[in-house]
Amino acid sequence: MEANIFTNVVLPVALAVIMLGLGLTLTRYDFLRVVIFPKAFVIGLTCQMVLLPLAGFIIAKLFPMEPQLAVGVMILALCPAGATANLITYLARGDVALGITLTAFNSIIIIVTTPILINLSLAHFLGETQEIRLPVLRTIVQVGAIILIPVSIGMLIRARKPKLAFAAERPVRYLSMVFIVIAVLGAVLQDVENLPSHFRQAGLSMLALNVLTLWMGYNVARLFRLPLKQAIAIAIEGGIQNGTLAILIASTILKQPAMSIPAAVYSLIMFATGAFMVYYFGRRAREAAPEMAS
Repeated sequence: MEANIFTNVVLPVALAVIMLGLGLTLTRYDFLRVVIFPKAFVIGLTCQMVLLPLAGFIIAKLFPMEPQLAVGVMILALCPAGATANLITYLARGDVALGITLTAFNSIIIIVTTPILINLSLAHFLGETQEIRLPVLRTIVQVGAIILIPVSIGMLIRARKPKLAFAAERPVRYLSMVFIVIAVLGAVLQDVENLPSHFRQAGLSMLALNVLTLWMGYNVARLFRLPLKQAIAIAIEGGIQNGTLAILIASTILKQPAMSIPAAVYSLIMFATGAFMVYYFGRRAREAAPEMAS
């Protein structure tokens, strides 16, 4: 996946459209939900910012893989949630408000944390002698522009033209899903002849990461006695990583094609496990609905 029109133009545009769609769903009151749901928010953010990178590190150390693939696993683990997670939360009957709030906050936080932690991952897995470094300040600016500006535009449209935002929300949501598919397929098709090899290298580890983080998010939430809908949101927000952003960082900013392999493989697996989560959690939520109503 060498630098070309896909990595330099299509991928950033795809991510910007996805974040614009997220912005159309947000108002300033969404950020006040941390006051309304402080317990659920803190637990969800801890799962995303602490347990998810820890799970990625454990997977990268336990599974035999090349150092560049291990860094790719860490890049993915440091890019939690995104528009896909919000959509799956909605379809799985989870707490969409909590999910959107978590996505909004972590989208801001990772602008600073991700470049720093990726450099630590590069040093750990590749060693100090390697010439690969992620320019922290430039990356903060790049990722911030791709995330903050589209989200801010979406929120501004929502605030100034609520009817337009409401009318555009569903089409942009579907468009975001199309762009997610384009981003994943683009990453895969650029190296399609090596796809079987990629799955041999990263398939099992990415499935393990996906299942482990979904399991951790749900069970940590239930351990703290959160309602089912909030547990569903936290599980999906922590278990469905932002593969599009991970591919962008690996292939466009770091210019290391091998590091994008885990994210590309994960994104394909994510659609399958996401469909199962919609079925499984949706059924759990429907079964619990009469009990909750009574």
